Amino acid sequence: MLTQNAITVLEKRYLKKDQQGNPIETPEGMFHRVAKAIAEAELLYGKSEAEVGRIEEEFYRITSELEFLPNSPTLMNAGRELGQLAACFVLPIEDSMDSIFETIKNTALIHKSGGGTGFSFSRLRPACDIVQSTNGVSSGPISFMEVFNSATEAIKQGGTRRGANMGCLRVDHPNILDFITSKKEGDRLTNFNISVLVTDRFMQAVEKGEEYDLTNPRSAKVDKTLNARKVFDLIVNMAWRNGEPGIIFIERINRDNPTPKLGEIESTNPCGEQPLLPYEACNLGSINLSKMVTTAGKPAIDYMKLGETVRTAVRFLDDVIDVSKYPLEQIDRMVKGNRKIGLGVMGYADMLIALGIPYDSEQGTSIADEVINFIQTEARQASAELAGERGVFPNFESSIYDVPDGLRMRNATVSTVAPTGTLSIIAGCSSGIEPLFAVCYVRNVLDGTELVEVNPLFEEVATERGFYSEDLMKEIGRRGTVKGLDAVPPDVQRLFVTAHDIAPVWHVKMQAAFQKYVDNAVSKTVNFPNSATTKDVAEVYKLAYRLGCKGVTVYRDGSRDQQVLSVGSSERTDGGEKDVSALAPRPRPLRTWGVTEKVKTGCGSLYVTINEDEQGLCEVFARMGKSGGCASSQLDAVSRVISAALRAGVKPESVIKQLRGNRCSAPLWVDGGMVLSCPDAIGIALERYLEYKQTGEASDTVTKWSSTLDNMVGACPDCGSTVEHEGGCIVCRFCGFSRCG
Repeated sequence: MLTQNAITVLEKRYLKKDQQGNPIETPEGMFHRVAKAIAEAELLYGKSEAEVGRIEEEFYRITSELEFLPNSPTLMNAGRELGQLAACFVLPIEDSMDSIFETIKNTALIHKSGGGTGFSFSRLRPACDIVQSTNGVSSGPISFMEVFNSATEAIKQGGTRRGANMGCLRVDHPNILDFITSKKEGDRLTNFNISVLVTDRFMQAVEKGEEYDLTNPRSAKVDKTLNARKVFDLIVNMAWRNGEPGIIFIERINRDNPTPKLGEIESTNPCGEQPLLPYEACNLGSINLSKMVTTAGKPAIDYMKLGETVRTAVRFLDDVIDVSKYPLEQIDRMVKGNRKIGLGVMGYADMLIALGIPYDSEQGTSIADEVINFIQTEARQASAELAGERGVFPNFESSIYDVPDGLRMRNATVSTVAPTGTLSIIAGCSSGIEPLFAVCYVRNVLDGTELVEVNPLFEEVATERGFYSEDLMKEIGRRGTVKGLDAVPPDVQRLFVTAHDIAPVWHVKMQAAFQKYVDNAVSKTVNFPNSATTKDVAEVYKLAYRLGCKGVTVYRDGSRDQQVLSVGSSERTDGGEKDVSALAPRPRPLRTWGVTEKVKTGCGSLYVTINEDEQGLCEVFARMGKSGGCASSQLDAVSRVISAALRAGVKPESVIKQLRGNRCSAPLWVDGGMVLSCPDAIGIALERYLEYKQTGEASDTVTKWSSTLDNMVGACPDCGSTVEHEGGCIVCRFCGFSRCG
């Protein structure tokens, strides 16, 4: 039932390991471990051992049969010593040094336990504002975000989950312009996703071209005014450049705040789908909709099975709250006071394909409306039934449910649509509510072999209709899409559309269709081709606001500035060069001469120094403006190897061939072509240097590299396979790497 990719991901990131890092648990054992640990919560509510055993069996069944999966920390940690089962948390930041550094400490504890964190920096006084206690001036929220970023960089999470943060700032904060442009160069705030908290007043001012007020949070006085349309255009321009900032419609979120007496929601988890009050945690799980289609006769949605799965999943998630060990006492109290759960879905694109319905169609969004309405209704009813057994959530009084004839709920919220990056790999289905990312994937292994993974539904159709071939699958894998391929029938092309085939408006319509019946928010990436304009992005933002979305994230192919450095390459040479391992490099000369060139990369500006002596090129140095840690050491290592190779007599052209084509997780489009990674940038600088030596003219252009899907969207830093961009995150479907945990 599990695919090979699923087994790989489980072995690498989820199963118990011995001290040498070898798995000592099977996937079956993991599902048993999780089911047993979560079912033990039933003992708190008077269930007998026999009843607990039956519930454990049902928990095991729905997870092992991949009908429902909880969020990753639950799979990793349930029944183990750590016992921290929540994925993400929101922490408060007040306008004092004590609060700021207390939150940094708490952030470190959460990241150590495997969780991600969200913050609003909106309460911090702006830069250069007065600090009365010291007669000094404030450094502002951006500088403190850098401190949080550095703390995150220092915390390692045992190789299973990476520290991830969401940083939010209100659009009416005096430092909003600095916040919007804070990730312009790509080498700042690398452990943050950032989102602007947009108000209704701002969006109205954008439409009218009016000014709006920026208010100092310390004094509550108007600091200055800005033209809303110009600020909106700056947000759009930065998102067009690198996908950030996202926008969150914060007042719309607070209109759905189930416990307004406890305070306002100011931030979300790192991927944006879970708005939370300070000290709340997200407890998420997803139903695999690809398993909810009956094929007896004409394919149809099996609503009876779906309803049963929803009810079991709600009980499971409510039990998780009681079993989890929380890293802070304040979190334990807040989580158990509101008992929020977030039941969502994955495999929606697979469901539509099984039903024969194109994703980007009115019928596709209509089915979304129908399915999520059913899930929401069933989940609320299940929560009300649990309240009958166990009582309402402790903060029920004065909540939105505390009205005559209202549902008496066990959980303050019941639904969320999360990205499900690695979960969907385990389940063998499409991610969240996203369309297919690719119909086929091609993975290059070390011996040059190409391994092709084909969407099973597409493989079935291609085989039945007689157009399946290995060569065709490889071609589709390199392209990522079947669109425009004569070998694929038009109706199949129409059904198997990918994220890059779909007009952005359909991404927004699908997100809005799901948001209509979701308590929390919906994770969805709006994909744009590289040729998209800032006007296209602006229209999507406005449409998302008009259609009732709670936020929106965009990604334009090849635009992501922040990325993880990768020095791996699937490109190989067969140029007949002599065995370099048999050569020793000549000593470095005492005197060299050369040039230093600045090359823009997705990690920031790279400065490449190329030196030569009487015998020719002899060394290369590469430095990133603000890099440190692994990025700096890897650049230094690459430079040393290149220099040794040049002094050993390897032709510069051969060195360039090995450097060009290396791909990071998000390449950068520049004038004339694409810079795929830092090693690729070094190769570009060497190409330009050799061209100058031959022609006497310095070139600023980039030689175009092949525009395959890998190069359009980037490659995984762990295994080199194509990555997917979803909900502000990066996920590899081959090895399970995720930038957001």
